[in-house]
Amino acid sequence: MDSGHIIEAADLELRRARDGKRRLRGKFPYGKRAILDAGGRGRRPRKEEIGPRAFDFAINQPDREVHLLVGHSYDKPLARKLNGSLVLEDTDDALIFDAEIGEAIQQASYWIDFFAGFTAGLVVGLSPGFRVPPPETVPDAEETVEEDPAEGNALIRFIRHAVLAELSLVTRPAYAETTVEARAKPQTIHIPKRRLLL
Repeated sequence: MDSGHIIEAADLELRRARDGKRRLRGKFPYGKRAILDAGGRGRRPRKEEIGPRAFDFAINQPDREVHLLVGHSYDKPLARKLNGSLVLEDTDDALIFDAEIGEAIQQASYWIDFFAGFTAGLVVGLSPGFRVPPPETVPDAEETVEEDPAEGNALIRFIRHAVLAELSLVTRPAYAETTVEARAKPQTIHIPKRRLLL
């Protein structure tokens, strides 16, 4: 794509500045539920909910690494916290990331594949890779609760504290409300959905 062109797929925006830099921005919402198992054949449905600021340990600890990856693959890195190419912001509503994708990474085959999927509207979500600390370390890190009978009969894994290792751009996120956008640096201009400027 030549400099200055804009492609938007669904609600996602992709931009490239004249200097060749790209910027990805995305959001992982807290307090939403993902279906882990729809149940059936004697199994109860299972869901997961991540509470506000559950990832603050990794985000606020200066020497804790967090990667931005394609498809949970450490062989497909886009940015990382410790070199400053990945900036994380934690709020009560969501974990927000802002990543600058260097020109060298843009030459990698996995970026080219991601770019094609993104512009086609196929890579549309964000998925966190994390682990829950053991109870002897953090006693209230997680609990399993019953779903409100008015909503269903699922068992809900509620996560209060987790160690975030990576965020991944994926085709089918468990948490449907996640969003990813790609922007040029430094300008940010919103354009209507499904608009293509060549």
